[in-house]
Amino acid sequence: MAYLVRITSRAERDLSHIYGKIHAEHAGAALEWYQGLKEAMYSLQERPDRCSITRKRGPLRHLLSGYKPHIYLVIFRVLPKLRQVEVLHVRHGARRKFKPSDIA
Repeated sequence: MAYLVRITSRAERDLSHIYGKIHAEHAGAALEWYQGLKEAMYSLQERPDRCSITRKRGPLRHLLSGYKPHIYLVIFRVLPKLRQVEVLHVRHGARRKFKPSDIA
């Protein structure tokens, strides 16, 4: 049975911010990137447990999306009783290491 993927307002703001940083002359590529990342997020409907646990503390997991040097980290949690995946945060993979306090 598939999980419902819910993207939090924080994750939507992250996506919007990243999308806005891409140059306007590359609007087609920016839209393609955006759609690809959203597709990767919604792929969590099937087997979200395939992704690694983040920092081995707590219930958070991460999905990597993209190709070097443009790899993005999608931080999410699985709520098995509700059959939901909650996408919490999106960040560029080259940023400093993720801390759970980053999603507060």
